[in-house]
Amino acid sequence: MSPRTLVPFATPRLDALPLRVEYADEMAAVLANPALHAFTGGAPESPDSVRARYARQTAGSPDPGELWWNWVLRAGDVLVGYVQATVRGDRAEIAWVVGVPWQGRGYAGEAARGLVAHLGEAGVTAVTAHIHPEHAASAAVAAGAGLVRTGEWEDGEERWERGV
Repeated sequence: MSPRTLVPFATPRLDALPLRVEYADEMAAVLANPALHAFTGGAPESPDSVRARYARQTAGSPDPGELWWNWVLRAGDVLVGYVQATVRGDRAEIAWVVGVPWQGRGYAGEAARGLVAHLGEAGVTAVTAHIHPEHAASAAVAAGAGLVRTGEWEDGEERWERGV
């Protein structure tokens, strides 16, 4: 696989599908619970706002040295969240979100582990994530994906990283 190609990947229970604008309505519902914004700020977006954001994300970064890779997560026949990676050369910064109705089932950890493995296959050798210090669930997901705390901070979040 070329490091410049966004392709689907799968885990035992999830399909990670490259982001498309057509997913906006379903994903707006997945992301509608205000609890998802407890650590990141903001508020749920309208379907139109999600559609506009997905149009920007699927168009790609204006910086030719940076790739925006975004996938929605499908469990069975429903979308349950997303994972994303901002790739620069052989390094990627990752994030994950699973909708509140599907939390507590291990989907975020499974998706993050699958994403790290997928990025490794694409030539990424270092992965980072930024985790809010009070977000124990995200810290557990990061640790489960092999990331470790660095003690470095940015915008109130701790940097976690791993070599792939």
